[in-house]
Amino acid sequence: MTAEHPAGDLTGKFDDEDYPAYSMGHAAEILGVRQGFLRSLDAAKLLTPQRSEGGHRRYSRYQLRIAARAHDLVAAGTALDAACRIIILEDQLAEARRINTELQQIQQETTD
Repeated sequence: MTAEHPAGDLTGKFDDEDYPAYSMGHAAEILGVRQGFLRSLDAAKLLTPQRSEGGHRRYSRYQLRIAARAHDLVAAGTALDAACRIIILEDQLAEARRINTELQQIQQETTD
């Protein structure tokens, strides 16, 4: 609860891509996959969904995008462990590029 978002106000959660809004069943339905596929991503440590008080897996929009990418790779014939590694490397590369862009902007600002 903050002054911006009082208790019971869900406004901030709608924009939060890390908020675990989706149950396993709903996530599987959205992605068009079986729940077992999502469990396999958890077992492979690609995704670590949050758990509800009852112990049920809850997925965020970010995790759904990762699962969709994994499904695309597996459907194209990539082994699950290789697909997980590819996704991890893609994520690391995207983060490195983001940091590089920020550093270039800072350097540009200091030289101007």
